[in-house]
Amino acid sequence: MSSLAPFLRLRDPPVGPPLPLPASLARVYGPLRLPAPRGRPRVLTNFASTVDGVVALDLKDHAGGADISGSDPHDRWLMGLLRSVADYVMVGAGTLRSVPHHLWTGEHICPEAAGSYRALRSSLRLSPQPVNVIVTARGDVDLHLPVFASGKVRSLVLTTPAGARRLAARKAPPYVQVLPVGRGDRLRARSILQALPPTRPTPTLLLEGGPHLLGDFLSEGLVDELFLTLAPQIAGRDPGTHRLGLVEGRTFAPGHPLWGRLWGIRQAGDHLFLRYRFPPPSSGPRKGN
Repeated sequence: MSSLAPFLRLRDPPVGPPLPLPASLARVYGPLRLPAPRGRPRVLTNFASTVDGVVALDLKDHAGGADISGSDPHDRWLMGLLRSVADYVMVGAGTLRSVPHHLWTGEHICPEAAGSYRALRSSLRLSPQPVNVIVTARGDVDLHLPVFASGKVRSLVLTTPAGARRLAARKAPPYVQVLPVGRGDRLRARSILQALPPTRPTPTLLLEGGPHLLGDFLSEGLVDELFLTLAPQIAGRDPGTHRLGLVEGRTFAPGHPLWGRLWGIRQAGDHLFLRYRFPPPSSGPRKGN
């Protein structure tokens, strides 16, 4: 994708050291700086939303993010870039079911830039592909899907003890690791984060879905930065149609609103690419910039 036009950089604070992007990637994005570590894995999230806040149409054959972003090439390219700096890419079982044949790698979402993504991972001393992490409380996943059975990625399933027993009875492929997390029938975000096998002193986790899992991580103060693609689309809702918003299953405002800081703005065509950073919980509420 060498012909991809550079993003228009509207806001990009020069805070922190930039990552060593290959020239082909730096030409399109400019410098990429990540939040400073906080003594745990760095947690980035990446979502696309319509102007009216819909992140998934939740309809048969229209459940993936392509219907939201319009398969925008800059969105696919940026998704690939973020996957290429991550040790782990995590999704919930619902997201997996919405795109069952997906692999959460840079080259899968944007094969045109595969060589540049590989070069970036090599310069960061990362494994050739990020570990694909699937979160499922019930262990209700199809182990024949490509993310488990293709052998192209390392897969990690984080589940409850009951879910782990259910998956053990299905005989997961030997290169798929299943880890029970916690003791009950629910998975806490911090326990999920702590269960990740160590790869380096400050690994990076990229959370791509879905809205319930994002809500859990936000509620426990574990999101460092949200990358949000704002697509120029109005999806709409009616009383008979449930369409997912960015966060589901959690309510914050007005009692405990989560205020982030607008850290970056890029533009490509009619799409906006926003970055919001969130302070640690001890910092108290933050309103605006």
